[in-house]
Amino acid sequence: MRCSTSMHAMEEAKFSTRKWYLSCQEIEECSPSRKDGIDLEEEIHLRKSYCSFLRKLGMKLDMPQVAIACGMMLCHRFYMRQSHAKNDWQTIATVSIFLAGKIMETPRFLRDVVTMAYEMIYDWDPFASHKIRQKEAYDQRKELIVVGERLLLATIAYDLNIELPYKPLVAVLKRLKIHPDLPKVAWNFVNDWLCTTLCLQYRPQYIAAG
Repeated sequence: MRCSTSMHAMEEAKFSTRKWYLSCQEIEECSPSRKDGIDLEEEIHLRKSYCSFLRKLGMKLDMPQVAIACGMMLCHRFYMRQSHAKNDWQTIATVSIFLAGKIMETPRFLRDVVTMAYEMIYDWDPFASHKIRQKEAYDQRKELIVVGERLLLATIAYDLNIELPYKPLVAVLKRLKIHPDLPKVAWNFVNDWLCTTLCLQYRPQYIAAG
């Protein structure tokens, strides 16, 4: 019953308060995926999978880290309101990196995003690169991403205010006299944080200060 109550609160947030920060219990027990029978371990695995995919795709597209991080946040937010059982994570991740590029003012051509994502998804197929460059295959995949972008935007209630911990982290490091290796360690810590549910529990300022 407690889980059902929390789930109702999450659904209400979708239409009113736009609540992005949730408790650990809400995330672990009451996600839409849990409601559809996907257990916690499987959801953790799926989360790691789309974060790894986003990192690799972002690097192939030569996107800055802030855009990749933004894509991860979009994916996290999407799956707090939609189920993995009903939404393919590779498609949503592709959509997220495409939208993140526009949000962070580092846009990439849709053709490049679609082509590179397809080649990654079907990396086992030696003909994947050729197939996605055929008009019919490309048009089908492009339409999927365009429709997916509309779904993503509707799911997050068109809230494109994505707060990331990089600026707070830089501000903290500038104020402190620290070992020269520490900034790199701190930066890596923040990157790891983005792949967990901590970014759904705590504001970026707290992560940077931690």
